[in-house]
Amino acid sequence: GTDGVRGVANADLTAELALGLSVAAAHVLAEAGTFAGHRPTAVVGRDPRASGEFLEAAVVAGLASAGVDVLRVGVLPTPAVAYLTGSLGADIG
Repeated sequence: GTDGVRGVANADLTAELALGLSVAAAHVLAEAGTFAGHRPTAVVGRDPRASGEFLEAAVVAGLASAGVDVLRVGVLPTPAVAYLTGSLGADIG
């Protein structure tokens, strides 16, 4: 299956888009009360393609700029990121 935002790296899917989406996601969750009473934590994984590095950096920067602590887990399949998000008690992954 597929998850998340999809597109051609550096064409449809840019660092600017990844940064903006991650900031927006943090703000939407904060407004919904997801982070009430604590500093939020995110688990961020990526795929092994070369674009994964710059997209991961943009997502981490966006989340951190919105006050989210980020745990970078490197190259992992999506189900592993979902598992770690739950098992570590993270707010978003």
